[in-house]
Amino acid sequence: MIVAGLGLRSGCDMQVILDLLHAAQECCGRQADLVAVPAFRYDEPGLRAAVAHLGLMLRGVTRAQLLAAQPRCISHSARALAATGVASVAEGCALAVAGPRSRLVVPRLTGTHATCAMAQGEDA
Repeated sequence: MIVAGLGLRSGCDMQVILDLLHAAQECCGRQADLVAVPAFRYDEPGLRAAVAHLGLMLRGVTRAQLLAAQPRCISHSARALAATGVASVAEGCALAVAGPRSRLVVPRLTGTHATCAMAQGEDA
């Protein structure tokens, strides 16, 4: 399973998310099976539109899950830490949902108002 993790600001545009997902998928050489985001961003309109456009499932990640994944993240952002209390949102979401023995296949990519990372679960 390939999980695309996203971190995004409130009001992030659908096209920004689509562009980041496409860039991450090109780096990985595979399409994501699902998208994971922090639970506090789950209902963002641009996100929901992007995921629906691609026909992917969306999974919300709790704060506890994000915190548990942090030691496995390789990118850290002081801005994200100050804003959310988590230093690696996109990588944390991808790793949390892909499973405890998952690995990053695309470290954090940064776009306008969003970040994206991809993790591969054991079964992929």
